[in-house]
Parts: sequence; C-alpha cells; structure tokens
Amino acid sequence: MFTKNVKTRGRGRPPGQTAQGAAAKQRLSAIAVKLMAERGYASTTLRDVAKEAGVSVGLLYRYFPSKRAIIIALYDELSADYARQALDLPRGKWRDRFTFALKTSLAVLAPHRMALRALIPVLVGDPEEGVFAETAAFSRVRVQGAFEAAVTDSSDAPPPIVAAALGRLLYLAHLAVLLWWLLDKSPKQRATTALVLLLQQMLPSAALSLRLPSIRRFVVSSDELVREALFGGTPREMGSSLLADRLPAESS
Repeated sequence: MFTKNVKTRGRGRPPGQTAQGAAAKQRLSAIAVKLMAERGYASTTLRDVAKEAGVSVGLLYRYFPSKRAIIIALYDELSADYARQALDLPRGKWRDRFTFALKTSLAVLAPHRMALRALIPVLVGDPEEGVFAETAAFSRVRVQGAFEAAVTDSSDAPPPIVAAALGRLLYLAHLAVLLWWLLDKSPKQRATTALVLLLQQMLPSAALSLRLPSIRRFVVSSDELVREALFGGTPREMGSSLLADRLPAESS
C-alpha cells in the first residue's frame, strides 16, 4: 500500500510536496535511523533501507540520495522540534532559563537516544556530517539561538557582547552534557540527572563571577577561540574581532 500511495503523486512530482510525500519521507527516515542504530552508520546501506521499507532503491533515492541526506533530515526534525518547545522559555534569570533549555533538549532527544548513541562517531567526529559540519549549520543555529536567547532576554542579562558569547558557550556546554548522557551507562541515566543538578548548583556562583570585568573578557575571548576552532575562520572574519577589548574596564 505504501508504494502505491507514493506512485499516485505522479512520476514528475517532487517528493515531499504533499501529505503523502511527507509521510513517505518520514517513514523512510525512521526506518533508516532504526537500521543505523541497530547495525551502525558505516554498516547500513541505502539498499538495506530500501529493502527494509519494501520500496525500490530508485524511490528511496528520490527522498534520500545519500546517507548524509538522512542525517541532515534527522538534524532538521530534532532541531525543529526543539525550537518549537524552546519558545516556552520561562521569564527570569539566565541560569534558570539555561536549565530549562538544557532539560528541554534532553526531553526532545530522549525517544531517539539509542539511535543517536549509535551515531556518536558521526555526530562528533565527522567533519562533513557531524553537528559542527557546515551542512548542519541550519540545525545548529536553531538550537544555539535558544541558548543565546536564554541569556540575552533574561532579567539579569550582562552587556550584549557578553550575553551573546555566554549563550553560545552554554550551547556548547549543553552539547557536552548530551554526549555524557549518550554515553551514560548508569540505570536510567541517573549520572546525567546528577550532573544537571550539579550544574544548577554551580550556576548562581557563575552568575556572580560574571560581574567581574576579567570574567566577562574571558567569556568573550573563549567564545572567539571556540568559534575559530570549531567553525573555521578568524574572529575578524566572523565579525567579532577583538570584542573582548571593547568591554569596559569596570563592570556595568
């Protein structure tokens, strides 16, 4: 029935432009991710996915011409879901908003934990398909934007330059927590719950230290170095050259 429904769209019609096309693409994506979770990314072929789905390889190629396309579709789905839920960021201090953003990310990804765990070598180590790849920038911007907003729109936001830099660094901290969570072998990931609680306990002290000019300059400089290391280019090319030097000598 699945194959017949897809064919009714017409041979020349691009996939994904109808409800049937969207449903077909989602089904194929789910099957592909499931196989990757079971067999590993490198050991799963598009032919395997087509066979499991009961469709021709040619039809699968119309939706996903490569395994990279499947990974990008997964990024798109998860980041879009997260962006929608992150709209409910509570009003208040940035530390509370960050905690909400972090817990929301864990909740969104929880149903996909086994698949994401199997994809760790790709997510972390692949320069072309990982979370820091250029092709994943659209997804990264969605999620990173929520963490930046958690700081910039908070009731105790530091100066804009510092707030934006802190938000980006908190996004990276959240990725570190996610990696910990994926590798966590404790029952029901209790170690991750404990880690999040530990972070919550440390954040008030971090907020106090952020009042110091030296800490603010450190945050901005660290942000520049991280972006240069992970995303390429120099701070000047990224529009943030010597931002730390623009901060006032005393706290505001």
